Amino acid sequence: MTRELLISLVSCLFVINQASLIHRCDLAKVLHQEDMDGFEGYSLSDWLCLAYIESNFNISKVYENADGSSDYGLFQINSHYWCNDYKSHSENLCHMDCQDLLSPDLLSAIHCVKMIVSKAGGMDNWIEWRLHCSGRPLSYWMTGCHL
Repeated sequence: MTRELLISLVSCLFVINQASLIHRCDLAKVLHQEDMDGFEGYSLSDWLCLAYIESNFNISKVYENADGSSDYGLFQINSHYWCNDYKSHSENLCHMDCQDLLSPDLLSAIHCVKMIVSKAGGMDNWIEWRLHCSGRPLSYWMTGCHL
């Protein structure tokens, strides 16, 4: 393989990989537009911390769990309970395909996280949020974001 072709291929892969990431302030704007600030008592900073802790702001992240289920998208929504991945048993409580949670428009993911947070436990349903975000000062997540 020629050096130029290799550089071109790597550049394309880098662009494709970058396309799945959303900037923190862009996410804050989308969440604000979708009335997530204060939803079930959680601030935009809570949502930003959750998205960072779960996926590092990667919209297209899919994580395969040992039990055969997978976690999808920005908020790592689990296929066993919330969406149908057509690979494992699912309760599909959000009534959607898991692939919809990987969409860059984020509306399916936001719809589903609203359902999850409205259930008992709220954001405590995400273990990583409990460990890294809950009860901590989070206002810095909004630093530099002008809504």
